[in-house]
Amino acid sequence: MTTILDIHNKWHKKNKCELKKTATQPVFGNGNPKAKIVFIGEAPGKDEDISGIPFVGRAGKFLNEMLEEIKLKREDVYITNTVKYRPPNNRDPLPEEIRECLPWLIEELNFIKPKVIVTLGRHALNRFFPEAKISEVHGKLLKIKIEGLKTENFFALYHPAAALYNGGMRETLIEDFKKIPLVLEK
Repeated sequence: MTTILDIHNKWHKKNKCELKKTATQPVFGNGNPKAKIVFIGEAPGKDEDISGIPFVGRAGKFLNEMLEEIKLKREDVYITNTVKYRPPNNRDPLPEEIRECLPWLIEELNFIKPKVIVTLGRHALNRFFPEAKISEVHGKLLKIKIEGLKTENFFALYHPAAALYNGGMRETLIEDFKKIPLVLEK
């Protein structure tokens, strides 16, 4: 039987993303492979590149705090990124790097079969909703049928890292985050 680790190992070996050449290691998704909620960020940062685990830096600590507020732990959810390798100097991933990692992300998501995919920040949002503006759709449930993807429910949030530097955005993110249990009930 295939496991989530088998999927990650297969795609790490098969993947031709240029970021693979400069990253310390791949940063596989982490958490419960049977989770109802998957959080997707943009790309691993420095701390993630070193540890091999997504969202372990300051933004990850903030994410953990928000999970606690809605009575969840990291072990209850699954956390991943649109690309699995750190871009040099934390630059945004290039369109071709995102494209190269997309089949990996799709297989990962289809294995988990979450009820809802929570996009963290505009880059993760735009992976699935290219025209959407995070300032207009944050805190909202979005539905879309994407060819090859089993999950149709998406919930857009600001990225925890952006909220760390912007107090107003922080409050908005916390309020939006509190809606996740209600989204799961729908």
